[in-house]
Amino acid sequence: MHALAHNALTLLIVQFLVIMGASRLIGRGARWLGQPMVIAEVLAGILLGPSLLGWLAPGAMEWLFPNSSMPVLKMLSQVGLILFMFLIGLELDPRLLKGKGHSSVAISHTSIIVPFALGAAAALWFYPRLSDPSVPFSSFVLFMGVSMSITAFPVLARILTEKRLLRSKVGAIAITCAAVDDVTAWCLLAFVVSIVRATSLMEAGLTTLLALLYIGFMMGLVRPFLARLGARVASKDGLTQNVVALTLMMLLASSWAAELIGIHALFGAFMMGAVIPKEGGLAEALAEKLEDVAVVLLLPLFFAFSGLRTQVGLLNSAEAWLMCGLIILLACLGKFGGSAVAARLTGLRWREAGAVGVLMNTRGLMELIVLNIGLDLGVISPTLFTMMVVMALVTTFMTTPLLRWIYPPEELAREQVSLEPVAPLPNAEPFTVLMCVSHGQAGAAMVTLGRALTNSPAEPSQLYALHLIPPTERASFHLRHDPEKASGSTLAPMLGRASSLGLELRPLSFVSAEPGLDICRTAEAKRADLILLGWHKPLFSQTMLGGTVHEVMSEAATDVAVLVDRGLENIRRVLVPFIGSQHDRAALGLARRLLQQGQVEITLLHVSSGAHGRTGARTRVEELFPEGSGRVRFKVVEHESPEDAALEEARSGYDLVVVGVGTEWGLEERLFGLHRERIIREASASVLVVRHPAPTPAAESLSTPEAPGELPAGGAVT
Repeated sequence: MHALAHNALTLLIVQFLVIMGASRLIGRGARWLGQPMVIAEVLAGILLGPSLLGWLAPGAMEWLFPNSSMPVLKMLSQVGLILFMFLIGLELDPRLLKGKGHSSVAISHTSIIVPFALGAAAALWFYPRLSDPSVPFSSFVLFMGVSMSITAFPVLARILTEKRLLRSKVGAIAITCAAVDDVTAWCLLAFVVSIVRATSLMEAGLTTLLALLYIGFMMGLVRPFLARLGARVASKDGLTQNVVALTLMMLLASSWAAELIGIHALFGAFMMGAVIPKEGGLAEALAEKLEDVAVVLLLPLFFAFSGLRTQVGLLNSAEAWLMCGLIILLACLGKFGGSAVAARLTGLRWREAGAVGVLMNTRGLMELIVLNIGLDLGVISPTLFTMMVVMALVTTFMTTPLLRWIYPPEELAREQVSLEPVAPLPNAEPFTVLMCVSHGQAGAAMVTLGRALTNSPAEPSQLYALHLIPPTERASFHLRHDPEKASGSTLAPMLGRASSLGLELRPLSFVSAEPGLDICRTAEAKRADLILLGWHKPLFSQTMLGGTVHEVMSEAATDVAVLVDRGLENIRRVLVPFIGSQHDRAALGLARRLLQQGQVEITLLHVSSGAHGRTGARTRVEELFPEGSGRVRFKVVEHESPEDAALEEARSGYDLVVVGVGTEWGLEERLFGLHRERIIREASASVLVVRHPAPTPAAESLSTPEAPGELPAGGAVT
């Protein structure tokens, strides 16, 4: 049993478990901080290495990662990198580079030349201090320049998508520049590797010639063959196991050829992915097949292997940390400064130019790959390797907070609104409703309600249908993802009902990692008077008004209503229970709007615990609803439980119950204990739960009980 516990296979399984578990655990914290997953994976690798685990428990590290297991770990991590670089090549769609204008070309070239020059210049100072004399100075200079020029293309794609920037002007420029950078940097790296490996000038020339012939073969023969294969996959058989096997064999052959030539196997994997045509679905289907295995299972081994080689303890002096800080400064100055200045000179505003600079300064995984190649070749020392890993972490970590500061979501929302073609509106301010759905089931009922709220030709109105798509960790998702197509099935019931009612409904859709906040930002940008949410039962919560619904209700600066649909097709009879809170008054305001817009009968249910006069109450109703008091019934009931009274009345055949959030209706907020929410759960009719935003002190001082459509606080029915 003891032998089984310590053989190579069981040790490898334990290493897989520990590495994947640590990566995912730290990843939850990284997501909470708004950081990409690569930050967590790099940190997990460093924490499992000599920098922490080896320092705190050297025996545990020696048991978990003995020297005898390092060759196996390295080879598996290299296989993972080959698959990952193949996926990066699949992501590089040539269509990204078309029609982007001179600005992207200028920025991308500057973002390579400036950091390369700074890295090469810094090598003059770092070479005698951090390099072995046996390393040729030319190789050291070239490698420092390349390592400073890298931009993390896959990490950048994820950040742009999660921040809703991918389809913006800034995002289009940044992703184009990153694509150009990636191709250029890998070609430079292949050239540097060939120079380092060459033992003579003749051998270096032969390597360069063979590399050019290899690239020509891939572009001239392999690419057309893959185009025909992709067309066959799209039209006939689909992605069969035979096609996957053939593609993987070609991938391995390309990597083998590149390694044999002397330009590194990873360049061959990248080249193979890049030449696969992006039309026809072959690239996307291959990414779907391979991505989880490469990214979730094998790639964390590379991070762990890099972490085992990162020894923060080597930076044991003030001079070492000073040099590390200088590397970080030069890296940011070259990438951020060069990209931002170039972007400004091409006509972008400083805010946009700064955002491009921040995005181009992202390094992440690509930097680690380059650094490991340099360490394997002996070009950089373990101390310089550690400094550069720290630089990669810092530049990647700073991207999200700096981007939020320079280019906040509110700025993006305003720009998106200003870029939309908007039809000329009448002089009157339109009543705007933002309808948000996460699935198609509630969409049609929301359109019915939206039409009932805006059915007056005398008053202008605008209706928007918003569907937010949760992001995915799949890199293949980001660049070829079309939000409009992804939202088609969700928004189809809404658009179909709107078309049948002759209602103009403007669809909106984008990827969002913060749905609650993005709904509020969109409502602010659209100047919405009402946010209408489609309700569905939360997966992991007993609270029906929890999760995103609760976040929107808490953060929105306008009225929020949540529709619980139970087959709402027509709105004829409406019940409005009220006692007099601000949320009740908001519910009453929506009821008054329903009365003005169509043939609706409204029952106002006031629940009291004592005797109250009805004559004064009816007079007050006529003041509140002068245009339709004949269709308004005012009912006063005595009951100890307003919630039970409302439920009892709701059983009398109403189409819709409009109720304000409040303790009296069992719709209160609680930190602990059960949430009753019986009106939502037990009412036979559809329910509209309304919440009014908390008023500012200035608004409270200006408000009056006699405002149209409102009741005085405490009710006006006694």
